[in-house]
Amino acid sequence: MVNILTQLSRYVLIILAAVYAMKCFTVFRSKHAWDRGSVYMTQNILMFMIHFICYMLIFLNARDFKILAFYLAQVVFFVMTLVLHSILYKHASRLLVNNMCFLMMVGFVMLSRLDLSMETSYAMKQFLIAVVGVAVALVIPVIIARFRYLEKWGIFYGILCLCTLGSVFVFGRSAYGATNWIQIGPIGLQPSELAKVIFVFFIAAMLCRRTDFKYVVIVSAIAAVFVLILVAEKDLGAAVIFFMVYLVMLYVATQKARYVALGMGGLAAASVVAYKLFSHVRVRVQVWQNPWRDYELTGYQIAQSLFAIGTGGWFGLGLCSSAAPQIPVVISDFIFSAICEELGGLFGICLVLVFISCFIMFINISLQLSKPFYKLVAIGLSVGYGFQMFLTIGGVIKFIPHTGVTLPLVSYGGSSILSTIITFGVIQGLYLLKQKESEAQMYEEQPEYETQSR
Repeated sequence: MVNILTQLSRYVLIILAAVYAMKCFTVFRSKHAWDRGSVYMTQNILMFMIHFICYMLIFLNARDFKILAFYLAQVVFFVMTLVLHSILYKHASRLLVNNMCFLMMVGFVMLSRLDLSMETSYAMKQFLIAVVGVAVALVIPVIIARFRYLEKWGIFYGILCLCTLGSVFVFGRSAYGATNWIQIGPIGLQPSELAKVIFVFFIAAMLCRRTDFKYVVIVSAIAAVFVLILVAEKDLGAAVIFFMVYLVMLYVATQKARYVALGMGGLAAASVVAYKLFSHVRVRVQVWQNPWRDYELTGYQIAQSLFAIGTGGWFGLGLCSSAAPQIPVVISDFIFSAICEELGGLFGICLVLVFISCFIMFINISLQLSKPFYKLVAIGLSVGYGFQMFLTIGGVIKFIPHTGVTLPLVSYGGSSILSTIITFGVIQGLYLLKQKESEAQMYEEQPEYETQSR
């Protein structure tokens, strides 16, 4: 009976995910608020249906009532998240809230499935940090609305970012060739994840002041220090994200393409230097070129990822019906491979479309902002989010060398999910700020219109 339900669920889950992904893009062409409201409600129904079906299958395979309790706790959390956003911020972007919840749901489902015994409790740890993150995100729009001079704190952002990244040299520990973690009691943190948000605020605060050549050189030198710190920690995935974020923000602030050309040339040269200096970079490049050459050692991880995606095919093997836990680091770096193997390549494509809809919404919000500081913040966070998604998925499908970064909101990683939820909170705050400015502008223009009509 369980096997029959598992096989039927493969197609049901893909259909539900496909409709949800389609609705993500329907919002962009819905002209009336009522139309958008019905789309958002449909999304809520679809995501809770997917959530229920997945946890039903996990429970039937594990027969552990802890899973039922965990499922109910998640339902309460997601309902409260949706309700609180609608009550506290009536004009909030429900697409961002829905997608944030949907992506976290997928993450909780996969982490629960990959640890059916609930002994290591990866899903529970992720859940608790997500609760804290959403609580923080609910406050962020208030901070953005009330603190009107956030662009004046550039030096503070810079010092805070430097201290955050530098903490690894004091409390750091090594993992997978990089020294980018700190351990505080039972809690492990990755400072570079939290520093990404601070870095964006720092660069935005600096570039919104001036953009002359001399000043740009100074800001670029300071940004290079942050990137070099990450290189020294051998956290090259984060270093690339920081670099790309700065490059795009610099172009938006100056509108000079030559800076982008110089930056890309510098990135190419730095890549060659990194290949020569760091052995784990050489290994990852060689594995990317041919993972089968040393399958049992260095190529095993990528090979297992490709096997998983290929074995799953378009429709997957069914939840709890594969050898996904055997993929090395599957809960973090390679969780997308497990999703494709069990839920199918089509489900994986739908997941990518949800990520892309968030990215488009981020960019759309940034284009609507008039204040340079807020525009740069939105652009920087958008690029960081989008490029991280590209690095993660590109790495597991062997499109690019694996960089060891996590899939936002889905992979296991407390620092990662916390920084991503904060990113969504900041973008939401900027969206609300734009809505408020638009309403104020309409109110100011209305008396003028009435005077002219008379």
